[in-house]
Amino acid sequence: MVKIINRQSVGIQPVYDIGVQKDHNFVLANGLIASNCFNKSHSTAYAYVTYQTAYLKANYPVEYMAALLTASSDKQDKIEKYRENCQRMNIEVLPPDINRCYLEFTPIKKQILFGLAAINGLGQKAIESIVKTREETGENFTSLADFCSRIDLDEVQKKSIENLILVGAFDSINCNRHQLTNDLEVAINWAKKRAKDKESGQMNLFDLLGEKKLDKTSQENNFDQAPSTTPVEDFSLAEKLKKEKELLGFYISEHPLTSIQNSTQILSPINLSDLEQKINKRVSTVVILISVKKHPSKPMAFLTLEDISGTTEAVVFPNTYEKIKELLIEDAHLIVWGKVNRRDDKIQIVVDDAEPIEKVNMVMIRLNLQEATDSLKQQNLKVILQEQSGDKNKAKVPVIGIVGSGQQSQLVRFGQNYWVQNEHTTVEALFHAGFSAYAVPLIVNS
Repeated sequence: MVKIINRQSVGIQPVYDIGVQKDHNFVLANGLIASNCFNKSHSTAYAYVTYQTAYLKANYPVEYMAALLTASSDKQDKIEKYRENCQRMNIEVLPPDINRCYLEFTPIKKQILFGLAAINGLGQKAIESIVKTREETGENFTSLADFCSRIDLDEVQKKSIENLILVGAFDSINCNRHQLTNDLEVAINWAKKRAKDKESGQMNLFDLLGEKKLDKTSQENNFDQAPSTTPVEDFSLAEKLKKEKELLGFYISEHPLTSIQNSTQILSPINLSDLEQKINKRVSTVVILISVKKHPSKPMAFLTLEDISGTTEAVVFPNTYEKIKELLIEDAHLIVWGKVNRRDDKIQIVVDDAEPIEKVNMVMIRLNLQEATDSLKQQNLKVILQEQSGDKNKAKVPVIGIVGSGQQSQLVRFGQNYWVQNEHTTVEALFHAGFSAYAVPLIVNS
């Protein structure tokens, strides 16, 4: 080990520097000069490992990504990142399934079976007990009652089973997660009582039939005797996705923005994965607000945004913060406008405005064929829209034309130069000029 006691320039000195081509010198004691070298054997080892890694990813991408996911099972942010990489590589990461999945992420052809170790609150012993039970019998679990009666309930606690239900691991058996969570308590109690009765020799007729395995129908009827609670409707998609996010760190059923993706395309938003190509440009993007960190002493905030393609950071400075602070709530679905920049090698959006996506409206203008081809009407319409547009950075209401009538009608999207600031004043101005116009929400809630 060398202790550096001082530094001074000694000009250009001939130094043999292992591992790098240029000299990187510093002064030691007694006038000696040393090189800040990177040992050749060390650099060679790094290069070799890099080559091996690149070779595996290029030639065995499914196996490589499965290993990468497994190594990061306890890090939700990395799991999400690698899963997004899999999507870009056309590798499907299948959702959790108690009848197929193992402790680790498992490659199968062009797909990867989900690794149960990546589910929050599900310990290794519980997973190993489930897999062992499944493999020893060679049979899939057919119901919640079957599952509870076959596994070791001392190893697999109620909370672990509930977490499996909430991430969809029982969907192949029963996709009503709400019903399964309601039935869980009674199913566990029934399974424990059944095991106790077997130990004491107090088995009923169906148990005996099941033990002798006379036929498959007898075994199925055996589990039909398990109690259940009053039938209930399943959780809403929003509730399912919220639980998946809590337990996995990402959405497995579908992304919350998927259902509105087609509608929002009219706003020409950019995907967060494409921000690299938009440095120093103003963009709009439809996102979910994942986290909000307010500055302790200034009226500003630091945000984490997410869309279907990935996540990014954003900052709201004081001049914008006062305008949109009421919207900065976690899980809010927003359309965000801002400028993309790079700070400390990280890409971020400097937000200058935002609006809840469900509050975004459009102006619809009905035009018959005669109006659409009348140059005077066209000029009049152009003037009105430009007047209502004003400052282009503030014009965020898209305008759509409906040309023709009935089945012969066609939608025409006006360019962003003709977007307006306020849908109500625009509709009023168009009405007074003799146009048929009205405002509609971009997203229609079902």
